[in-house]
Amino acid sequence: MQNYKDLIVWKKAHENALMIYDHTRGFPKEEQFGITSQIRRASVSIPTNIAEGCGKSTKKDFANYLQIAFGSTQEVEYLLLLSLELGYFDKIQYEKINSMTNEVKAMLISLLKKVRA
Repeated sequence: MQNYKDLIVWKKAHENALMIYDHTRGFPKEEQFGITSQIRRASVSIPTNIAEGCGKSTKKDFANYLQIAFGSTQEVEYLLLLSLELGYFDKIQYEKINSMTNEVKAMLISLLKKVRA
């Protein structure tokens, strides 16, 4: 078990979730229970699963939670693209958040390899 707040990947994922919450405030009201809710839940799932995995007693359990967090990065990545194509994000917002999401994804891959070794 380790303190999730010490992990750089958790810090980046948390920052990414905050950024997504901030940028989705401007989404259309009719998306409140659609894309807005979905992208927010997926973005929060990333640091949440990292934190939960840190509380597990085995590396295998930790790796499973990291894998779930990774799956959520994939979901966020798609929802960002969909939001861009629907005109809910401008290109600059999209690139900033997508870049951070990809950074988190790369960090998760690296950590997963380390934990599974």
